[in-house]
Amino acid sequence: GVRLVGSEMCIRDRPMFAQMKAHLEAVPDWALGGPSLRWLNEALREMRHLHNRPSPAKNTSEEALTSEEKRQSAALMRVNHTGEVCAQALYQGQALTAKLTTVRHEMEHAASEEVDHLAWCRERVVQLGEQPSTLNPLWYVMSFGLGAITGLVSDKLSLGFVAATEHQVCEHLSIHLQKLPSNDIKSRIIVERMLEDEARHAESALKAGGVAFPSPAKSLMTTASKAMTKISYFI
Repeated sequence: GVRLVGSEMCIRDRPMFAQMKAHLEAVPDWALGGPSLRWLNEALREMRHLHNRPSPAKNTSEEALTSEEKRQSAALMRVNHTGEVCAQALYQGQALTAKLTTVRHEMEHAASEEVDHLAWCRERVVQLGEQPSTLNPLWYVMSFGLGAITGLVSDKLSLGFVAATEHQVCEHLSIHLQKLPSNDIKSRIIVERMLEDEARHAESALKAGGVAFPSPAKSLMTTASKAMTKISYFI
């Protein structure tokens, strides 16, 4: 949102610039150098404190789970958490390069809901005795770059990519609902709520003018998604 012309600084989104400036004034260390993997990891850690909606499973009592059930649930929720890291980065990258203000705001709104999902999943993973994927900073960088590139090409392509991604996320979440232990009610409630939100994001992206992705592109996305899922299931 900022470009330099001579000695003048032209700001496309002044409210966003003011917010970023306030962040840097509050935490000056963030202004030292360019983003690194450690910087991104710290940013991800802070995101969970910014969510607005409490976990939908907050008031649900914890059912007794065996060690194997806990391991299974934690692994699946870790995958879901990594998926939300990627979604957050994707939306932020697209919002950065979106040409239309309406599209940029659409991306920013979706990203705000993904922050909620990010917090819910991380909280649940920790409750189950595990930790999020150690490769999340890497997934974030890759997804942010991909989002920024699609945004540069065109807003319609960017929105279409969002819709295709969200449809894949819905498929993954539906599969996870089948794999989660039947007595892990807390995890199931979280995934069900996420499924509702993701389906709405996909529909909104298409209504906003997103183009349908061709089958070859979807196949490539599926391959990449499977790789990320398998890796984050374990680490």
